Amino acid sequence: MNEEIIDLDEFLERVQDDKELLCELLDIFMEDFGGKRKALEEAFGKNDLEEVRNIAHSLKGASGNISAKPLRQIFLELEDAAKNSNLTDTNGCLKQIDEQYNLLVSRIESLKKELTA
Repeated sequence: MNEEIIDLDEFLERVQDDKELLCELLDIFMEDFGGKRKALEEAFGKNDLEEVRNIAHSLKGASGNISAKPLRQIFLELEDAAKNSNLTDTNGCLKQIDEQYNLLVSRIESLKKELTA
């Protein structure tokens, strides 16, 4: 199951097997995610569809860059929903994002141990 959270083979190929760079990119992703997650919640609260779309687009790209495919898919769907003014269950959406992010963080922690061992 953990391997599905990040496509490690794809990610390693993207960074040309540079494990140090991979770990650095994961750290940057996690540092950036918190602020964007908070901004997303605020945009939901204001029903600012354009801001939701922009944040979802940014997080979709960031998730794709680290090959976090399930999280990327959530942001792709959120971006489309905001673009089509079709946001319904924002609390459910945030819960889904948080659950997938927590799985990702667990995988990142174990991955970093594996790669630095």
